Amino acid sequence: MRRFLVLLLAAGLLVAPAPATEAAAPPTWRTTVFAKVPSPGYPAYVFRHRNHRVYAGTYVDSDSRARSRVFEWTAHGTLQRSWTVPRQLLDGSQGVQVANQTRDGRLVLLETSRSRVLTLDLRTGRFRHVATLPGGGVPNYATWGPRRALYVTDYSDGVIWRVSRAGRVTRWFDSTSLDGVEFGTTGIVYRPGRRDFLISQQTSAGAGSPPSTGHLFRLTTRKGGRAGTLSTLWTSGPGELPDGFGIGRSGHVYLALAGLSAQLVELSAGGRELDRFPDTPLLGDNGSSIPFDTPCSATFHGTTVLVANQSAIAGDASHQAILAVEVGERGRAPYLPRRATFRRR
Repeated sequence: MRRFLVLLLAAGLLVAPAPATEAAAPPTWRTTVFAKVPSPGYPAYVFRHRNHRVYAGTYVDSDSRARSRVFEWTAHGTLQRSWTVPRQLLDGSQGVQVANQTRDGRLVLLETSRSRVLTLDLRTGRFRHVATLPGGGVPNYATWGPRRALYVTDYSDGVIWRVSRAGRVTRWFDSTSLDGVEFGTTGIVYRPGRRDFLISQQTSAGAGSPPSTGHLFRLTTRKGGRAGTLSTLWTSGPGELPDGFGIGRSGHVYLALAGLSAQLVELSAGGRELDRFPDTPLLGDNGSSIPFDTPCSATFHGTTVLVANQSAIAGDASHQAILAVEVGERGRAPYLPRRATFRRR
């Protein structure tokens, strides 16, 4: 992502966020700082556990030799604990996403340097290897879905991987529509009531779309958990880089735009654009003491969405934080079936 943003900046398509002013935001978009993210920084997703605590993993600057860490905060943003990810390749590809949880409370982690799916036991601090994506895939986001399997997006390719409870990895769905210009799919959420997945994509390599535009897709499922039809719900503007998202109880989708506009966009369940925040793109001026600077996700926490502020291009440690944005409704809890866990080997 950082290389892509640098290219946009060089082309004059991207403006680095300016320091935020204290201009008042509308109540429904009031933004506050939930927590700062310690070194090595670069958070990409915020996960709210059913224990009511908040977790985020870290990525690193490509020149860093630091291992990634997983941080834990209370529901009010007080830092509690952290864990360092073992056995990473320290070649600039290291990163970890706290993507989900198991039914018994373990965190599901996606580790990029070795393309691994891991779990972290919060009681013992023990990491366990579950699966490895083939071919050097870059695991990005994950959701539980049909047949109690975990479905994982691949940032480097237009693929959805299926990880069984036994840790078996299969190429569940792929499409040229999901291919990106270096970057493929990002967020993924399963909606059990509709028996479909919503999937976000940052850039487009498929025919028919400008390469710098991204999408929000709907992927239906068929009997037996097979993939069905992929359709486009919404298309972003050039260089906006749609990333992680949350779904409100109204069905509205709150989607973070990590690129050009530095905004959150609110979409109807059918993909109609309803609102954007901030009103003025490019500057990231959200009314808080920290501007949007590569906002990467929108995770529900009460009536706010928690936004991971990565600062991917500027690398500004003072901007690497979790921001809380009031949206005026509660979110739908992520799908967590009764047997959402991995078998012990």
